[in-house]
Amino acid sequence: MRNRTPQSKRCGVIGVAVQDQRLLVIRRSLHVSAPNMLCFPGGSQESDESEEAAVVRELDEELSLPVLPLAQLWRCVARAGLELSWWQVAIVADAVPVPAPAEVSDVFWMPAHVLEQQPDLLATNRDFLAAWRRGTFVLDGLPL
Repeated sequence: MRNRTPQSKRCGVIGVAVQDQRLLVIRRSLHVSAPNMLCFPGGSQESDESEEAAVVRELDEELSLPVLPLAQLWRCVARAGLELSWWQVAIVADAVPVPAPAEVSDVFWMPAHVLEQQPDLLATNRDFLAAWRRGTFVLDGLPL
């Protein structure tokens, strides 16, 4: 995937993990933007790293979770022009997410239909699920 240059817009990556037909979701801590909201884990892509490296780093920082990037699923532009790239990831071996309290207050595995009903789900995450429901991309391990 492309690397950003310092002149590029702000970019972020989102990691989407599927296990037993459920999605890995976090509740953001009170110390970050959009506190206490539900979302998929992820964060900013640094100017010198690929999207793949960024998603691996972000899931390690937020959840001490080793992952392998599988496929870039979707792109969108969020608030203030933040360009987001959504990646399906595989969790390495039997690793278990451990939240970094400064960034994440809770971790959940939720079926898509339950996640879609949560009123505190970030809007971009809701848009991602709507695009998936429309068939814009396929999530391995998660039937429509």
